[in-house]
Amino acid sequence: MTKETAIKLFEQKQVRSVWDAEQEKWFFSIIDAVEVLTESQNPRKYWSVLKTRLKAEGSELATKCSQLKLKSSDGKFYNTDVADTEQLFRLIQSVPSKKAEPFKLWLAQVGRERLDEIEDPEIGIDRLMETYLKKGYSKEWINQRLKSIEVRKDLTDEWQERGVKKGQEFAILTDEITKAWSGLSVKEYKQHKDLKKENLHDNMTNLELVLNMLAEATTAEISKEKKPKGFTESKVIAKQGGTIAGNARKQIEEKTGKEIVSKTTAKKLIAAKKRNK
Repeated sequence: MTKETAIKLFEQKQVRSVWDAEQEKWFFSIIDAVEVLTESQNPRKYWSVLKTRLKAEGSELATKCSQLKLKSSDGKFYNTDVADTEQLFRLIQSVPSKKAEPFKLWLAQVGRERLDEIEDPEIGIDRLMETYLKKGYSKEWINQRLKSIEVRKDLTDEWQERGVKKGQEFAILTDEITKAWSGLSVKEYKQHKDLKKENLHDNMTNLELVLNMLAEATTAEISKEKKPKGFTESKVIAKQGGTIAGNARKQIEEKTGKEIVSKTTAKKLIAAKKRNK
């Protein structure tokens, strides 16, 4: 199953979701949906009790719900009960909630937006740009970020082609590239910027994004030429691609006298932009 993960928001609550490209449908975390609908302090227990009741009633929702690995708040992936849109509508009918109708409308909108994006990918790009603009990013930065997403997708497609597995192996290769160009692991980089759960790339400066793109694009090109077999050989190439960008970073720093790997975050960049207006 080809999956595209995302975090959807409903009234500032996170609902983890996975897009199944083969079936062309969303799968949503049931526990997240239960938390939104019930505002329970223990949605996991609430779902456990509800699932037992639904099974006793012979409900298909309890017997046919799937499990997929979704990212948890600790950054790790765990098997989580998920439901497609139709199953989630059935769940809503089983849970007394004043948020039932707004949640139904939200689900319908999510599904419609994704189908629109399949028909016309530019719609998805426009929506992403609009989201970044609302957060206060500059158009110049957004253009770099969108390009970085394209470069990243090309790299991960290449990794899959070479037999590298999603999840931990992707993370290790990404770490190799990041260390080679920036001198820091992903974890160290986030600590350097004092980030917690925030996305590292969303908190890079323009030049950091450019060098990260150079590292990933170079890694992808070397991989396409060398055709490594599996994770171990791809790890060597990841370091090579990152090192090329790392050498560029050192040359720029030598000429400018300034360090490129910055403690600046998106919040600081946006705040500085507002002060300069």
